[in-house]
Amino acid sequence: MLTNPSPPQMYSGIYDSVEVVLKVFQSLAILEIVHAALGIVPSNVLLTAFQVFSRVFLVWGVAHPFKEAQTSLGMSLCVAAWTITEIIRYSFYTFALLNMKPYILQWCRYTFFIVLYPIGVSGELLAIYSAVTPAAEQKAFSLELPNPINFSFYYHYFLVGIMLTYIPVFPQLYFHMVRQRRKIIGGITKATKKE
Repeated sequence: MLTNPSPPQMYSGIYDSVEVVLKVFQSLAILEIVHAALGIVPSNVLLTAFQVFSRVFLVWGVAHPFKEAQTSLGMSLCVAAWTITEIIRYSFYTFALLNMKPYILQWCRYTFFIVLYPIGVSGELLAIYSAVTPAAEQKAFSLELPNPINFSFYYHYFLVGIMLTYIPVFPQLYFHMVRQRRKIIGGITKATKKE
């Protein structure tokens, strides 16, 4: 008789199969910040930095140390959303460097984010959330009092703080992309609204 696997078993193989590639390429994405700063790609440096560092943090500060994050639905959502996004985005950048801009690729670049961005952010939040309890239980990366520097740091509270930063930052990033979409491929014009 077939039984439904529990959530940790259901998603455990996904992260394992992409772990090395994910770590290498998400770490190399730090170069995107440099590329934006140098003007190689037309991206906002601050927005690029936030996006890149959130992914690097998720890979190294959440998934790497906590098996619970690796096997969470959140990590699977991240991998799926990031993969589709990067295939489209890097294809777009490659064609742009070749002075070619296929409309379908441009449309995909500035349209798929409408669904992929919320999926990716939801995945990131779920993955971080799945690491909070094990971080507290293991006292991972935490520093308790008393200690020589008279300072305490609790990683699980830090993770919660990171999750809270998504509240003000996600809408800014999302609506930045909405504005970019309007600018690049257009939107509803005043003439269309009158009809």
